[in-house]
Amino acid sequence: CLHVVACDETGQAVGTGRLLPDGHIGRMAVIKAARGFGVGGAIIELLLQEAHRRGDHAVRLNAQTHAERFYARFGFSRDGAEFKEAGISHIQMRYEFS
Repeated sequence: CLHVVACDETGQAVGTGRLLPDGHIGRMAVIKAARGFGVGGAIIELLLQEAHRRGDHAVRLNAQTHAERFYARFGFSRDGAEFKEAGISHIQMRYEFS
């Protein structure tokens, strides 16, 4: 399992994400004050690079529906119907390495 923590210039954690051995990306989060500065994108890119390096053919994640466009910018596509997790609407998304 790979855990990524993004920190600001003071060393304060501002974002996180993880890649599980089964190719699932999860626990993606960026604090509100750090959103819009590329933190989430940098985390996703790093996790995708690691998945590719270790030989994964695809990765998947459960995205909150409002974040679908964010993940689509990195090549993820919707993979299934909308569902509720902890009372919040989510969709499963998948990224295929070419």
